[in-house]
Amino acid sequence: MPRDLPIGNGTLLAAFDFDYQIRDFYYPRVGKENHALGYPWRFGLWLEGEFSWLNRENWTLQRDYVSDALVTAVTASHPRLPLRLHFNDAIDYEKNVLVRRVRVQNLSSRPLAPRIFFHADLNAMENEIGDTVFFDPKNACLIHYKGPRYFLMSCATEATLGVTHFATGSKRHRGLEGTWRDAENGSLGGNPITQGSVDSVIGMHLSIAPGQEAVCHYWVAVGSNYHEVEELHRLVTQIGPDRLIERNIDYWRRWTLAGEKDYYGLPALLVERYRRSLLILRTQIDRGGAVIAANDTDIRQFNQDTYSYVWPRDGAVVSEALDRAGYGMISRRFLEFCTQKAVNYNYSASILAETGFLMHKYNPDGSVGSSWQPWLQDGEMLLPIQEDETALVIWAIWNHYRVHRDIEAIRPLYSPFVERAADFLLSFRDDKTHLPLPSYDLWEERRGVFSYTTATVIGGLNAAASLAALFQDEERGNAYTTAALEVRAALDQHLYCQHEGRFARGILFDDGVQTRDATVDASLLGLVIFGGYDPLDERMVRTAQAVEEQLWVKTGSGGLARYEGDSYQRAISREGVPGNPWVVCTLWLAQYRIAAARNRKSLERALPLLMWAAERALPSGVLPEQVHPESGDFISVSPLTWSHGTLVAAVLDFIEKAQALSGHVSRPHPATAGTDWR
Repeated sequence: MPRDLPIGNGTLLAAFDFDYQIRDFYYPRVGKENHALGYPWRFGLWLEGEFSWLNRENWTLQRDYVSDALVTAVTASHPRLPLRLHFNDAIDYEKNVLVRRVRVQNLSSRPLAPRIFFHADLNAMENEIGDTVFFDPKNACLIHYKGPRYFLMSCATEATLGVTHFATGSKRHRGLEGTWRDAENGSLGGNPITQGSVDSVIGMHLSIAPGQEAVCHYWVAVGSNYHEVEELHRLVTQIGPDRLIERNIDYWRRWTLAGEKDYYGLPALLVERYRRSLLILRTQIDRGGAVIAANDTDIRQFNQDTYSYVWPRDGAVVSEALDRAGYGMISRRFLEFCTQKAVNYNYSASILAETGFLMHKYNPDGSVGSSWQPWLQDGEMLLPIQEDETALVIWAIWNHYRVHRDIEAIRPLYSPFVERAADFLLSFRDDKTHLPLPSYDLWEERRGVFSYTTATVIGGLNAAASLAALFQDEERGNAYTTAALEVRAALDQHLYCQHEGRFARGILFDDGVQTRDATVDASLLGLVIFGGYDPLDERMVRTAQAVEEQLWVKTGSGGLARYEGDSYQRAISREGVPGNPWVVCTLWLAQYRIAAARNRKSLERALPLLMWAAERALPSGVLPEQVHPESGDFISVSPLTWSHGTLVAAVLDFIEKAQALSGHVSRPHPATAGTDWR
């Protein structure tokens, strides 16, 4: 089930599902540890003998955010119960506390006494063994804990402060479903402590006059020890939960204003999706710099793993977009993450020190993530990497400088990372062809030499040459420039299909035999986006035409598939549906059209593609990885950070091209260093 409403502060992240249940709850890093493990945290209501859990089956839910803020705005109404509920949830931008405000309206002409229930299914440190939950009479709260993880839960009504109705108990053990069942008769047992696999429920009893409303609050403070969560609890009670929510609305609105642009007449929906994408990106980025691909636990059903990792490729794209959007500090932390943490925590550190490549993916703390790419094939050692991930981080570092012109910020990144990584790109080439040596493609499905990867190597080498010139490293700079030209010539010679009149996806190797892979792949548009190819070069024009003609989904939702015959989570197998449409791929086509535009009329050919992405988002603005070819339902994870980063980049491309076409002078787009096509 997609995650609809993520909120977070870079240390604590909560993600709600379509039923407005918390399903993922991360601390102390975004992406690690998930103390909910995908199990729902329920909200229930009892009124006059009838009980109902809040979900789409029983309630009509409108799920959204407060405008320009990481604060939820959810409304719920029931077909029989004469109540309307209004929710706001915020994770404080500074303190690790989640605050929920519930406003309950009495729609009837008689007084009502509803009881509301907050359930928590905590699995501290990502497992449900050895947890404890107890009622703390000192602070009138519930405390869940295990080892260095503490979770304090309390509440307040307009008349009371602290927990007066509660239940603790066992879950998923010996036939017990969980303490949430205890709430369904409208009262809670009050068991003061439970250990093992545990959950808890807090209840609040309200009294509402006819046509009036009552407001109550619930909060969860998170820390590494009892003292820490107790201090956070005191902060909430001293400041007041309402004021905490309002200060977060104010904070995030000011944060959003920092990136305001002249949108050059873009549709209002697209502008809203752009602004919301920036906020959603913020929730998926750890304070230590890790840009997490997605935090949607439901993907575990496929291979018992998640997307809660740093793919350097995705992070580089997001970093570049955030720089251009005006959020350079967040971008810089990611670049420092790659330079300092990813390098130092790499389990192949001795190899990395010599060669400078980045691994497949990383955990939020910088340690190496899980991988399916082998070190051994046909009896020979090989590097289990995707070379574009190394190249694009260099590209992002140069782009960071191009936007901010802060040489002191990137100086610590040059020798530890850029030199070694660029030297790796320089050496990891075939002596005869000058093409990069085989590595895995960006889709992580095949090993070979690919046009997309080669384009990113060109972009990375050119970026490294510019950085070397910046630091007066003339010898290296000349070597990188020469290598970039050689790789470009090799791509033209070996990866262009004369017969088809377009570029090939790549070259595959089987028992020493090379085979050109002519499959039409959306990633070929990366030749323009990263490789500096002129979009009006006839070879690129024909390549882009093939991508659009062969990969556009000609039914239902439309959109661009990854490549011909894509089988990953494929929903439909029939003519006209080459695969599921991907948000990133569709936005690449928009970026290509923007790059190729020479007047306002041709520029506006990109708008339908940008709007396609905007219209596929949930009302909250959340974008997935891919959608169903007919229904448009979300497939795979959401929100996908890569999708939101690419939307931001594509919108900025449009704005910058519109600005250039209007005759306004502006700083060159950082991604186009050494090119003249934008």
